[in-house]
Amino acid sequence: MSTILVVDDDAAIRTVVAQALRRSGHTVLTADSLTQLDRVLATGAPDVLISDVVLPDGDGINRMREVADRFPQLPIIILSAQNTLTTAVRAAELGAYDYLPKPFDLDVLARAVTGALARGGQVAAPDRPAEDAALPLIGRSPAMQDVYRVIARVVSNDLTVLVSGESGTGKELVARAIHDLGARRAAPFVAINMAAIPRDLIEAELFGHERGAFTGAAARSAGRFEQANGGTLFLDEIGDMPIEAQTRLLRVLQTGEFTTVGGARTIRADVRIVAATNRDLAAQVRTGLFREDLFYRLNVVPVALPALRERRQDVALLAQYFLGQAADQGLPRRRLAADAVAVLEAHAWPGNVRELENLMRRLAVLARDEVIDAEVICAMLGTPQPAAAAVDTDIAPAIRALIDRIAHERPEALEDGTLYDRVIAEVERPLIEAMLARHGQNQLRAARAMGLNRNTLRKRLDALGIEPRKS
Repeated sequence: MSTILVVDDDAAIRTVVAQALRRSGHTVLTADSLTQLDRVLATGAPDVLISDVVLPDGDGINRMREVADRFPQLPIIILSAQNTLTTAVRAAELGAYDYLPKPFDLDVLARAVTGALARGGQVAAPDRPAEDAALPLIGRSPAMQDVYRVIARVVSNDLTVLVSGESGTGKELVARAIHDLGARRAAPFVAINMAAIPRDLIEAELFGHERGAFTGAAARSAGRFEQANGGTLFLDEIGDMPIEAQTRLLRVLQTGEFTTVGGARTIRADVRIVAATNRDLAAQVRTGLFREDLFYRLNVVPVALPALRERRQDVALLAQYFLGQAADQGLPRRRLAADAVAVLEAHAWPGNVRELENLMRRLAVLARDEVIDAEVICAMLGTPQPAAAAVDTDIAPAIRALIDRIAHERPEALEDGTLYDRVIAEVERPLIEAMLARHGQNQLRAARAMGLNRNTLRKRLDALGIEPRKS
């Protein structure tokens, strides 16, 4: 039987987690502060420690560093409602076994505890703190949490990373975050866009050339591999690389050595590779447009960036960030009205985050008023303005009609104290069905959006007789 210590100042979370772990056969101890944590640890170390970050008497991660020094074999799982890349990286630097953003699913936590017990110790931790790092990635959605987790895991090593995602999703920002948070941060970060270079010049751009190597080569020029020595080389739009250049790139990745175009001296390539693509490289492999061996060499750690339409809950956060950024650069300060945010969240964003950023900059320059409303947003986007006061005109009459129907079918419901529960029960079904549809029938994401635990959502689905459709 294993002993699990749960540290969280939220009594509801402590209770729910403790009950779930006890049902799995574990002994569970709880603490609501760092002071109580110290008292429990004074009696000995548990088998797994689960801790929140923000506690009433201090920072959980800072204290976990001390705990990790004292009990180096103790697996630590970090919980946090501060669902940012900074938190994920700090947890990884601590050497935490896992990091779970709140709200989390109890099944995921149970699997993390099982894995931590099997591992019997922490993962290797990087050597430096990241509290002051300038992190460009923004978003608290579940999709971005998955991205943060991967980044946090790879900053402490030199594994090759392949970032995939639509144009405008921020693939270079991921590459820069990996570089800026890693051990190579003091060395150069060099980017090259394969789609922007003529086919016959790609090798010279990558590996450099000697004087006289081709017409116009009046002097020796260092290539991107040489420029990035000791740092990170970002190969953007790698799917547009000609097949003949892929062969030479593969050899460099395999041997770590290259020669310049027209040169004979072997040069050692000490670079970390981060590649990115908006194409389906696996499909290109099947059609012969991309080398299979190069694909596997690049796809060591895949990072899939979500489209903005797949993380709509991040739209308001991003929009306000871009408006603030514009103000810091001397443009007028603007704010978004609630109806403007609703329009932004409903937009399809074919250009993803880049489109949103450009729109916010246009608004900062062209909007007449400090507060930007839905009418201005719709005019900029070229979309119809939504009907005003949708809540009053749509939901309120429906609620009144529902009460009338209940009163007709069961008049005593207006007097016996059951009306509230009956109305909530009627509203709950369409709410859950709508949220499941909004999140592609993904129960975990729908539950998170509603502030529910997935087990709670499953129970409500069973109680209401709702059978989620397959997405």
